[in-house]
Amino acid sequence: MKSGKFIEKLHISTAYIFCNIPLFILELLLLAVTLYAANFIVKMTMIQRVSINEADIVVNERAEEEVTVKEPGDSESVLGDTGFKNIALFGVDSRDGSLDMGRSDTIMIASINLETHEIRLVSVYRDTFLNVGNDSYNKCNVAYAKGGAKQAMNMLNRNFDLDVTDYVTVGFDGLIKAIDALGGVEIDVKENEIVHLNNYQKSMFMEDENDTANLNEDIEEVTKSGLQTLSGLQATAYCRIRYVGDDYARTERQRSVIKAMLEKAATVSPTKLTSTAYAIMPYMSTSFTIGEILAVVGDVKQYSMAESSGLPYEEYRTAGNLGSYGSCIVPVTLSQNVVELHGSLFGEEDYRVSSEVSLISSEIEEKTDRYLNE
Repeated sequence: MKSGKFIEKLHISTAYIFCNIPLFILELLLLAVTLYAANFIVKMTMIQRVSINEADIVVNERAEEEVTVKEPGDSESVLGDTGFKNIALFGVDSRDGSLDMGRSDTIMIASINLETHEIRLVSVYRDTFLNVGNDSYNKCNVAYAKGGAKQAMNMLNRNFDLDVTDYVTVGFDGLIKAIDALGGVEIDVKENEIVHLNNYQKSMFMEDENDTANLNEDIEEVTKSGLQTLSGLQATAYCRIRYVGDDYARTERQRSVIKAMLEKAATVSPTKLTSTAYAIMPYMSTSFTIGEILAVVGDVKQYSMAESSGLPYEEYRTAGNLGSYGSCIVPVTLSQNVVELHGSLFGEEDYRVSSEVSLISSEIEEKTDRYLNE
């Protein structure tokens, strides 16, 4: 092609482009929106959302009197603006990706003061002997294994006079991905925890944790004690340690990791927060929609962690072997624990437990007395 004709065609092409810049911009915007929408739909299909019919959730009469119903349009906040929002948090040892059954390795109540934005975490020890939500008695983590999140929420409501209607369940993978997306978390590791932390890293996803011949050696070991940044795998392994301080200290470590995640989330960009939410979604089961999750994530910088504790409380519990139920933690009494719980979470002085809790408390005493007094 002669240079003159080439230049002429180049001028024509250039003129066409400049004359149609608005059209090109529109096309690019449409492409961006299409890609974003496609990505959003993919993320929606990742999350294991379970729609909970609130009619199936049992709330004791005493607790029901204190529930503030939020009418549609009352608030722009997903959680509400006044009172408390109680959410059940479950952690499961999910090695096959299934989150809807299996004994819950972690059981927590996250109580959010919607006016002060303070979050209080209460761990329910998984071996606590309770009504498991269907008028049978066993270790409380049986509730999730028998009836999933719905029965586990009923277990919490019936035993503790709560009004939990929403939940979040996360497997090991989800916690690892979320922490890594945040860039790690700051944890104060004790000297006697190091060896167990590293051992759990090696055996985390093995069917048999005692199969020392097939341990995963491709890990980054923790080599020193003190405050340090832990990766997702390291922090999750830290949560699982049960050989230092039994289940009481194990749940305290779990709460410290959640607190560290909340503190880290308050320092990162909105983009990183969204990336963190997306990272955890494929490994999470919840009653919340993806839109509600992203809305809460967007407000996360407003929240702070207040006190946390374990249930039953130290002064109102004992432990023993209950025959076929095995080694259990026993609330002494359940009613006393519930009074203490409502004072701690909601500032209710001299709380009066419901007749349902009184009945369950008596049943627990009757079923455990002969074992504890042998």
